[in-house]
Amino acid sequence: MPLYDRRNPVHPLMQRAKNVSDVLTIKRQRAALWQVSTLRKMIFKARQTEFGKQHGFERILIQPDVVAAFQKQVPLSDYNRMHPWWMREFQGEPNVTWPGRAQYFALSSGTTTGSSKYIPVTQAQLKAIYRAGTRQLLSIARTDVPKDFFTKNYLTIGGSTDLEYNGVAYSGDLSGITTRNAPFWFDRLARPTPEIKRQKDWAQKMDIMVKEAPNWDVAMIAGGPAWVKMLLTRIVEHYKLDNIHALWPHFSVYSWGAVALDPYKADIDALLGRPIKYFETYLASEGFIAYQNREESQGMTLAFRNQMFFEFVPFHSDNFDENGDLRPGAEVLTIAKVQEGVEYAILITTCAGAWRYAIGDTVRFVNVDACEIKITGRIKHHLSICGEHLSVDNMNQALGQVAQEMGLRFPEFTVKGFSRNGQFGHIWHLACNQEANVNEIKTRLDAALSRVNDDYAVERKHVLTEMEVQVLPESLFLDFMDYRGKIGGQSKFPRVMTDALHQEWSNFVALRKP
Repeated sequence: MPLYDRRNPVHPLMQRAKNVSDVLTIKRQRAALWQVSTLRKMIFKARQTEFGKQHGFERILIQPDVVAAFQKQVPLSDYNRMHPWWMREFQGEPNVTWPGRAQYFALSSGTTTGSSKYIPVTQAQLKAIYRAGTRQLLSIARTDVPKDFFTKNYLTIGGSTDLEYNGVAYSGDLSGITTRNAPFWFDRLARPTPEIKRQKDWAQKMDIMVKEAPNWDVAMIAGGPAWVKMLLTRIVEHYKLDNIHALWPHFSVYSWGAVALDPYKADIDALLGRPIKYFETYLASEGFIAYQNREESQGMTLAFRNQMFFEFVPFHSDNFDENGDLRPGAEVLTIAKVQEGVEYAILITTCAGAWRYAIGDTVRFVNVDACEIKITGRIKHHLSICGEHLSVDNMNQALGQVAQEMGLRFPEFTVKGFSRNGQFGHIWHLACNQEANVNEIKTRLDAALSRVNDDYAVERKHVLTEMEVQVLPESLFLDFMDYRGKIGGQSKFPRVMTDALHQEWSNFVALRKP
């Protein structure tokens, strides 16, 4: 059965669908077929690379079950395992993990390890990123946005396009790399201007954008919620506006990614003169993984037809050790075998030379037939010092409930587990610019965590006996990121801290608190 007949764009499986439920199921089947085709094409293209030769790509291609052969022949990997290969590329060696030479390397924000990572970005990867971005724009166009939406400006709040050059390759923020290579039709309407995009000093860049804001007619904004909120607030305050729509009346869509929107949404909504549409994007340094293509959707559709092969590892102790590292022989599933409501660590194989690569995120399928996922956290940002298994999604849910109950806003937070005299506990650092009763926050947060996570509720009664809450100004969190050189469009505050990072944070807070 052919995957696709150009003379008949309806897939043969779709022709046999008798109702909506069948169509959704067949959509998933078609996604599985496309994934096999995608993997086969990538293995074929990379068969003569050093990585492909070492891992027997040509032998994999002649096997009847390419996916099974690939999973048997190619080991699971992460950044540490790919790093030696990618450093050869960074130094100019061609045909290492992907044909040709990578001209760009994205610097990750480093929330897990605290150090920057150099991740190759090939021309094939750039094309895939633009293709997925265009598909999301077309999805937005199918909503009731104004007819002249695509004639207005698109504001991207990202990293600098002034990249570092080592004599062989350029490196910098992925947003800077993609903006620098944006198609001409997008660049004509994009804001800020190229001169502003090259600015590396984030504070100065924000100052210039505030100054230039009246010259733009912004219809759509893309960027991290913390930085978008900061820019909109500064513009409203600087020009003494009632709301941002007084300056940008056509502002209709905000596209965000990397972190949960909930802690910031109320503050952003307060800066608006009318409701806008929110579309989530899953664009990582390793590639464009998923995007929200329906306004009413609670998740994002995997970009399964975009030179990326997905695998999923059920996120539990059989597959991961206490440090969040994959165990040998971990269970790995393809898109055909995943289930709704189960938390998975996501593995990707990409056209930039990442092979069975653990990106570090955990996801949950909210609509398995439509291949729609929700990001639930980071593999190493789960908190489980005594079996409580708290995910970042659990934390966001619980804090959201407390915020709603008390009429408060917590735009940033971080948590650290500890052990004292044989007793376990958590210390929460919450950003809040309002007057708040810390004891009431603690009580409500404890109750909310128990509601959203049964393991936490059990451990809280028996082993997890300590809980501390510290409420701090939001500015301290932003200042700490600036202090560590992590300020900018792609940077985000770590939700779960290591011992070393928490000590650094505690010292910083002690010096800055009045």
